[in-house]
Amino acid sequence: MYYIIVNPASKSGLGARIWSQIQPILDKKEITYKVFFSKKAGHVIRLAHALTVPLLQDNSESVIKLIVLGGDGTLNETLQGISDFNRVQIGYLPTGSSNDMARDLKLPKNPAQILERILSCQEPVLMDLGCLTYEQYSGNFSRQHSRRFHSKRYFAVSCGIGFDAAVCEEALASSFKNFLNKMGLGKLTYLTIALKQLIKARKVTCTITLDGGKPVYLPKFLFVANMIHQYEGGGFKFCPGADYHDGLIDICCIGNIPKWLAFLALPTAFTGNHYRFNGIDHYAASRIHLETSTPLWVHTDGEVTMKSSSITLTCEQNKLQFLL
Repeated sequence: MYYIIVNPASKSGLGARIWSQIQPILDKKEITYKVFFSKKAGHVIRLAHALTVPLLQDNSESVIKLIVLGGDGTLNETLQGISDFNRVQIGYLPTGSSNDMARDLKLPKNPAQILERILSCQEPVLMDLGCLTYEQYSGNFSRQHSRRFHSKRYFAVSCGIGFDAAVCEEALASSFKNFLNKMGLGKLTYLTIALKQLIKARKVTCTITLDGGKPVYLPKFLFVANMIHQYEGGGFKFCPGADYHDGLIDICCIGNIPKWLAFLALPTAFTGNHYRFNGIDHYAASRIHLETSTPLWVHTDGEVTMKSSSITLTCEQNKLQFLL
């Protein structure tokens, strides 16, 4: 039995069209499945939770095979709803705008070929899972007079704070993105918005602590991308050496660099050649803590939920089971 979550709205309706191609294949092969369609943002989380929470209530060793048809954001929502990662195997049919997970895994362009690989997979591939913890303060007062609370969110591809998250936040609400998706040029959405956000980016300081070591202080920074996989934002190869099962989060930090140089450096990130510029640095760690001088947008796999000035990221090695 396969459980299938479909985001029909992904990439301006491509998800629905891909499902119409996939369903006849499943029926012809006489595959047993149940399909669920997401209706709005956040619905995938509830669907995944409803499917997997019964696993916590039985004492068997049963495993759910869950196929996700959508973009990286749909996959991200699925992760938030899973109750027991040890008993869920995930197949992924990418139909989003960026598809950075599929790009790093070198999945075929043909959805039918990907489906065939999922159905024939006997042993799932283990992948690392990133976990983000936000620190937030309630009320409109200073930290000393506000109540602190934390919220957690998983990510499979990347998590970023600052410029790259601001790009994601604008792209999510962009009608321009929908237009380019229909033209088959969705990748340009992120580049266009990135250039715009780069112009208006303001000076912020940041302190990065890696595995509890000596903090790295940045008197000026643009963003920090924390990567499980190599790509984010529709093909920016921010961390060419990222390995999705080494237990580490690779970090691309763009810090003390003037805006004009960032303009030159950004396009080179498509090929992973941006580290030749001074002010762009690479780190790797299993636990990362970031403090910024002002709250900034934070994204997980392109999904933006809130701003924060204090985040902690950890890598849970080989937590995900992927059908590839």
